[in-house]
Amino acid sequence: MSKLFHVELVAVEAKVWSGEAEAVFARTTEGELGVLAGHAPLFGQLAAPGQVRIKVGNGEELRYEVDGGFLSVTDDGVTVLAETCVPATAAAAH
Repeated sequence: MSKLFHVELVAVEAKVWSGEAEAVFARTTEGELGVLAGHAPLFGQLAAPGQVRIKVGNGEELRYEVDGGFLSVTDDGVTVLAETCVPATAAAAH
């Protein structure tokens, strides 16, 4: 089992999701980024439009369509601050 870390996904309007995750994947202006527990601190700008994927336990993966914002990795976990964020539909999932 992978180590878990805390993830916060926040849009301008409200907190969208918060919990423990095994991994976070996002497309930034520098390219696709994958974050696991113990990742080095970083700050990246999300590509617009893009998708944030959160891998939670038991093989489940949450997908959200985002349009702009930032991703921050610290010792406390990952925070995604998106300008807009909506759950991805099954048809839109990649």
